[in-house]
Amino acid sequence: MTTSEDHEFSDPPPDAEALKLIAALRPEQVQAIDAAVMRAAGRNWRKVAFVVGTAMGTLPELAPGIPDVFYTQRVISLVSQGRLESQGDLSRMRYSEVRIPRQAGEA
Repeated sequence: MTTSEDHEFSDPPPDAEALKLIAALRPEQVQAIDAAVMRAAGRNWRKVAFVVGTAMGTLPELAPGIPDVFYTQRVISLVSQGRLESQGDLSRMRYSEVRIPRQAGEA
């Protein structure tokens, strides 16, 4: 069951201007964002907020004005593709973590 308190702390959706910027992204820009997210993730659990902030810091000229919530959406997409594992509530980047999946036999 969700409460108003849960929604109060969820990351806000992109605003209208951010949605225009996101819609204008070329496929290679989205791929670069995904690659930056993967570079920022590691084999150990890291806060999504850290991964997003690190990825954003590496692409200031490539994707100017793209909000952190889009990067979080890309994290969610990478989790759904199995490229990242997650724990916690991905709608709240400060309350969730991701890592690169461990290979079979890895400790």
